[in-house]
Amino acid sequence: MRLPRKIIRTGRVTEPAPVDAGPRPALPPAADRLRGSLQIRQVDAGSCNGCEAEFAAAFGPVYDAERFGVRLVASPRHADALVVTGPVTKNMAGPLVNTFEATPGPKLVIALGDCARDCGVFAGGYGVAGSVADIVPVDIEIPGCPPTPEAIIVALRRIVDP
Repeated sequence: MRLPRKIIRTGRVTEPAPVDAGPRPALPPAADRLRGSLQIRQVDAGSCNGCEAEFAAAFGPVYDAERFGVRLVASPRHADALVVTGPVTKNMAGPLVNTFEATPGPKLVIALGDCARDCGVFAGGYGVAGSVADIVPVDIEIPGCPPTPEAIIVALRRIVDP
């Protein structure tokens, strides 16, 4: 009985919305269609899981990215955007292309983290096919190793609320 009373008394507790102080880069034309709502399918192309942990934290109860109109979906057929993490391994190049092709257009591809942008510390590895941009066209890059949940939310809010 004490827990429901505490929940009612405390209310919703989340981090304040991150402040976007940086310059706003031009968004691709597909982003105009996504104003107000964004459905995301996350693809791990061979990362160390650091970016996935931060991405999951951005959608967890503390940062709650869903309050800004961004949702995770289980199928690329329901997605507006793909968030790809990690350098693309040779074994994941084909599945990444298949996922990209299964996503209805117009669509966005977001490279999350330094490894997705330029292979990071895995550059030149024997199992690495290349960065995400080497395999599929990338519209937005989020730098960091790994990027913070705040940086992820700021980038996603730029799409939803340009």
